[in-house]
Amino acid sequence: MAQKAEMTSPQRIAIIGAGWAGMAAAARAVQEGHQVTLLEAARTLGGRARGVPLTLPDGGEIWVDNGQHILIGAYAESLRLMRMVGVDPEQTLLRFPMALTFPDGTGLSLPDLPTPLDALAGIVGARGWPWRSKLALLRVASRWQLAGFRCAPSASVADLCAGLPPTLMKEFIEPLCVSALNTPVKQSSGTVFLRVLKDGLFSQRGGSNFLLPRCDLSALFPVPAARWIEEKGARVLTGQRIDGVERKADQWWIDGESFDLVALAVSASEAARILNVSSQVAEGSLHELMKMWSAQAAALEFQAIATVYAQANSSGTASLLQRPMLALRADDQHPAQFVFDRDQISVPQHPTGLLAFVISASQGERTKLEAAVVAQAQSQLGLAVKPLLTIIEKRATFACTPALVRPPTQIAPGLAACGDYIEGPYPATLEGAIRSGWGVFDQLR
Repeated sequence: MAQKAEMTSPQRIAIIGAGWAGMAAAARAVQEGHQVTLLEAARTLGGRARGVPLTLPDGGEIWVDNGQHILIGAYAESLRLMRMVGVDPEQTLLRFPMALTFPDGTGLSLPDLPTPLDALAGIVGARGWPWRSKLALLRVASRWQLAGFRCAPSASVADLCAGLPPTLMKEFIEPLCVSALNTPVKQSSGTVFLRVLKDGLFSQRGGSNFLLPRCDLSALFPVPAARWIEEKGARVLTGQRIDGVERKADQWWIDGESFDLVALAVSASEAARILNVSSQVAEGSLHELMKMWSAQAAALEFQAIATVYAQANSSGTASLLQRPMLALRADDQHPAQFVFDRDQISVPQHPTGLLAFVISASQGERTKLEAAVVAQAQSQLGLAVKPLLTIIEKRATFACTPALVRPPTQIAPGLAACGDYIEGPYPATLEGAIRSGWGVFDQLR
């Protein structure tokens, strides 16, 4: 194993990538007094969780996201870092108790009670579930809790839920699993699923609360974080695509500039590309370390997420949906699992009638997805909608499968990686990215 470098202050640190992980890494390094240079290939900060402009039919422009996200109350590090860089989560996030309810009112809705009473009351009071289904879920949940929310590494979510009624699987477990892990239940890691349940449902009051961003994702954290670190002397350089890093005389060199430490805070595929290029000029063990790490990153499989932003006829100030978000009954003809009422979330000055339909583990082609969403909106919501913008992130998240081997944080002496795909207990979430970024240099101390 590569030896750990000493983090004497101040160190010259380069962070490649200004997504949520990169911004967390930069904030930690700046806070500890290091000289930070942040290099981002794009012009917009945020990586795979960023704001994008959308032009409405009336010519007005608003900012949405490259994919509708849900945060939860258990995202303690995300909320802490937002506050640290001057963002007030109470103002920028719409918080409400977990609700996986359908347009007809059936489904699970948790009350605002201490844990685990909120989950117990929510299950007992779930509408549309027969008592035998409720009792079956309570038995299974008790079994998970007694086992310390641990299971065999090879177990899938389907294995964990063996014996649950098919309707409960279809209308609760599957939407919960696909929203958390973006992987179908038969292929999803039971270990990671249980960790999400433990932290979200059984660790703290409000941990299961849904938090929906009122602003775009770039404005929620990356942009304020960039402003915060620049005020403390960091350099934030956009439009800087990095092709490789080189080790010379105990320093890392990037485009003619030397650094003591480098963090790759980019996607798995981009990190593998940079290391494959870098390995061509690396010698000995460094060459092998780079090739080994990039092979692990390249071996990850990925799932797509599609978000269809569609406009419905807005009737004055009336809300289009009963809640800010609803679960939808998904099948081959109706692909969206969730729909979000953007006007209820962001409360614009003038109603836009904009809905966001989210299709996790998406496999469809854009035109067919849009047609299917239009049909789904009509049949399940009674709304006629017109798609305005469809964003398909083909490599949105890694496939969170049982016993998955994820790349480690440390690559080589003074060289590390961070991101939601790095080894850890969480699936590909904003919280996973934040935690990975905040701790990226710990192993190099």
